[in-house]
Amino acid sequence: MRVSGVAIRNFRRLENVQIDIEERESIFVGPNNSGKTSATAIFRCFLGGREFKIHDFSVARMADFDAFIASEDADKLPKISLDLWFTIDPESIAFGRVFTLLPKLSDFTRVGIRLSYEIEDAKKLREHYDAAYPAQADGTRAKALSQYLALDGNLARHCAVRYFSLDEKSHDGAPPEIVTSELESDEGKRLLKHLIRVEFVDAQRNINDDDNSRSNRLSSAFAAFYQKNLEQIGHAAEAHNVIDENNKQLTDHYAKQFDPLIKLIKHLGVPSINDRELRIISSLSPETALRGSTELLYVDPNRQHELPELYNGLGFKNLIYMAIQARHFHSQWVMTAENRSLCLMIFIEEPEVHLHAQVQQTFISNIWEVINQSAVASGEPELLPQLVVTTHSSHIMEAVEFEKVRYFQRCHINGETAASGIRNASVVRSLRAFHADAETIEGKLVSPSESLAFLKRYLRLTHCDLFFADAAILVEGAVEKLLMPAMIESAAARLRTTYITVLEVGGAYAHRFEGLLSFLHIPYLVITDLDSVVPTGYPSACRADVVGARTSNASLKKLCGKNTVADLMALTPTEKQHTERDRCIAFQIDILVTDGTATATLRPRTLEEAIAYENFWLLRSGTLSIDITIPDLLNDAYESIYNRIRSDSFKKTDFAMDILACTEKWIVPNYIAEGLRWLEKRLCPPSSSATAAAVAVATGT
Repeated sequence: MRVSGVAIRNFRRLENVQIDIEERESIFVGPNNSGKTSATAIFRCFLGGREFKIHDFSVARMADFDAFIASEDADKLPKISLDLWFTIDPESIAFGRVFTLLPKLSDFTRVGIRLSYEIEDAKKLREHYDAAYPAQADGTRAKALSQYLALDGNLARHCAVRYFSLDEKSHDGAPPEIVTSELESDEGKRLLKHLIRVEFVDAQRNINDDDNSRSNRLSSAFAAFYQKNLEQIGHAAEAHNVIDENNKQLTDHYAKQFDPLIKLIKHLGVPSINDRELRIISSLSPETALRGSTELLYVDPNRQHELPELYNGLGFKNLIYMAIQARHFHSQWVMTAENRSLCLMIFIEEPEVHLHAQVQQTFISNIWEVINQSAVASGEPELLPQLVVTTHSSHIMEAVEFEKVRYFQRCHINGETAASGIRNASVVRSLRAFHADAETIEGKLVSPSESLAFLKRYLRLTHCDLFFADAAILVEGAVEKLLMPAMIESAAARLRTTYITVLEVGGAYAHRFEGLLSFLHIPYLVITDLDSVVPTGYPSACRADVVGARTSNASLKKLCGKNTVADLMALTPTEKQHTERDRCIAFQIDILVTDGTATATLRPRTLEEAIAYENFWLLRSGTLSIDITIPDLLNDAYESIYNRIRSDSFKKTDFAMDILACTEKWIVPNYIAEGLRWLEKRLCPPSSSATAAAVAVATGT
């Protein structure tokens, strides 16, 4: 039996999300503050003993509390709910247990239970609130209902968890209908305990180098694991024999050492002649001995040199701690003698902390090795947990199957638009639901499976941080990637405060990311080259101003739907911005070059040409060089620069480095600046206060 999916409503950022859970490991990824920790925290609240707080309710639901006072409609009071769906093998023992637990269900291969945290008695809440903060003559109160519930104990006093069994009813051609049946509180708790157990390895693991903080050290983790092992009779007897012998020796030692002090105390009349005598004994137990009186050492067996725990790296400690915890949680679950929960979920938050890249890559496989060893040792190798790992590590991501990723993304509250500013909600997208489209590459049909394989391979080989970014910029090659930070600084400085990934994909591949980026709803800017070729025959490169020139750039042909340079030049800036796809396509446009009194409109074919024409005065002055003498006439210069840049001897990367080292300010090509400003506006809309200030300036008020 396993958890197959969860649905979360009205909890923090997670207004209404569904998350599919994998049979082995599910990987939660996304930018900071996108709801990954919230998806873990709701399990801790409902199943881990953590108390709900008023701010656990979604931002949009806060107003609902206050609306209740005005309407006295109890149905308006918000509820936090967690639906858990389980899949069961009909041939397993678990199937029989579920049948016993939920005899009224119609489908025992898919079982659901809903936990709902809600106001228990709306009338009583109203009475208590009125007594605490009565309405004034003008109808106002000192505190709103949501503020009253934020005070210590008030929310817990008025709320309770309700339990419902869930059953799916299918109708012809229609989505399944979820039918709920409320359970008695005790019955719900019992059912939940039978169905699932959850454990947590927190991001804040307190594994530090402070020698004075013994409670934070690995010895404590080893002690917790050992304490559980005491339930194994053989190990316990052996441990107690050793400890009992030491206790006897220590008691004799204490009697000898403390004898003078005890006699001195007797002379003070304590204890009196009618009282018992004082005696100091050793009362070590195996678990307390390990926790408080044992050191964990790192030993070099060749030199017999020992180092205390604090002398080893945090990454090493972190990895050991997580391995101990995983083994410990699994052992506790397997060794439960009666009414063992049918499922175990272990949540591991940000395991990459302090770990170097190679260890991050192997983390998932290493944890499974630890768990599998535990399962084999228990004699029940089929009893395995489900792992949920939240991470910001592209190295962990590249080591897991693409389909196991769940992408969390910030969004606006339902009903709000981008103009409202802050994104207070999140959506969750399962990459198992992503299906690549068939596509034609250079006249060859590429199947959906081949397209998907290409994306997986690219994301793995490039350590891609796409899933943690606010937006993506897809560029042709190394030159664009090298110059991008400087171009952002110059053309769209506000983008420096956002998280952008720059993907080097080439002109032939940018369009192959179209489906994935649309699925993820990540805004993206494509910066690519015209790549003009002769009008007919074999597609040989030509100057971009040749009449009838075509483009050989597959991405431009696919994304813009144009095959000729003239048609591409005719596109307006607005037509290059595809709102429905949340993207902008940027390619070279005509540049008016001024050289002394002469002017000419030059059309670049590539980025390097665009930089040369946009910064022609730097070439003319020799501040920037492409290793040729620039002809006096602009048309001759156009031909010379074009031929030089497309020659095999021209080193594009060196050219980019020369630009970065240039002592004079250089101009970002206009087509790139235009694209970056679109992205800046998309990610950094002006605040309402800034907009108001701009209006005031414009109107003179």
